Amino acid sequence: MPSTRPVPEQAPAPAAPPRSDETADESRRATPPVPTDELACRARLRALGVDFSDHAPIDEAPGCIVAHPLTIKSFGKNIDLAPEAVLNCATAEATARFLADVVAPAAKSVFDDDLLAISHGSAFVCRPRNGTTKLSEHAFGNAIDIGGFKLAGGRTINVTAATDSREADFLSRVRMAACGPFKTVLGPGTDADHAQHFHFDLAKRRNGGTYCR
Repeated sequence: MPSTRPVPEQAPAPAAPPRSDETADESRRATPPVPTDELACRARLRALGVDFSDHAPIDEAPGCIVAHPLTIKSFGKNIDLAPEAVLNCATAEATARFLADVVAPAAKSVFDDDLLAISHGSAFVCRPRNGTTKLSEHAFGNAIDIGGFKLAGGRTINVTAATDSREADFLSRVRMAACGPFKTVLGPGTDADHAQHFHFDLAKRRNGGTYCR
């Protein structure tokens, strides 16, 4: 008589590994090469003492794109940042230079103290400008909103309509000097949306102009 024992099922053959060219294509899509100018910018950040790491490329609807973003952890060996900020490299460099060349000397001049840290309200955020449908410079990692400056001696200068004369002097110096290194400078007195922070960005303007209010 023929056997009635069931024949065991064979395990499916393992899937063939992807071809090397397919693997390379997937790798290129996941981690696009960093252009030479971006590598040079990163080198300058390291020279400034900025603590940063690469962030995954950002591409969010409805057009919020940062091709080579960075996560900034501090703006120098002696200038902490809270919380960490996601920015493009150009804005990170402009901010680091501004803090070292303008804000730290202003703190020393006005308060005879060292700049220890800054706090920010937003860096990359995928959103439109307030009251419009046009995307904000934040949507491109091209802007930072600074809410306060902390000094080594413990004083914190919040960005607001200051009543203390020295704080008002310090904030005025910072704001005036920002117009040039940054292409947009907004703050207390501009409108209600900027009553408690400085907005600095690198928006591209006709003939390299600035918009400072």
